[in-house]
Amino acid sequence: MTATDDLPEALAAIVEDFTAVPAADRLQLLLEFSRDLPDLPERYADHPELLEPVPECQSPIFLVTEVDGTGDDARVSLFFSAPQESPTTRGFAGILHEGLDGLTAAEVLAVPNDVPQRLALAEAVSPLRLRGMAGMLARIKRQVAERAAVAGQHPA
Repeated sequence: MTATDDLPEALAAIVEDFTAVPAADRLQLLLEFSRDLPDLPERYADHPELLEPVPECQSPIFLVTEVDGTGDDARVSLFFSAPQESPTTRGFAGILHEGLDGLTAAEVLAVPNDVPQRLALAEAVSPLRLRGMAGMLARIKRQVAERAAVAGQHPA
């Protein structure tokens, strides 16, 4: 088994991209994900109270999941709010968005908790920042588990 065999396809590709580039280039790759993080849709931009804070992150970041359907086959949508001046935090959010958005609830819930460590960023970012990404993943998984149990539940 390789380091990505137990990951969904999109997330596996991201991990492979990070581990394939020299350590010096990984921070630049993280910044690319920061720039690609989608803006919040109006229903959340106008109602930030609907998003959950991630206090493990050094920078202010908020997230919310939507689950369309119930059970394992319910589809997950992810939304993040992170300031432009926090590129590391935005980058982690961008990775999780690209790697998890659109998956089924079962696929999201099966993502191993050690994904942040698999990105081989330990030399580029502090352990505290990696814990922030782990905090984002934990909240995503908890929200998905809660929402997949109730038909088509959206926080808005």
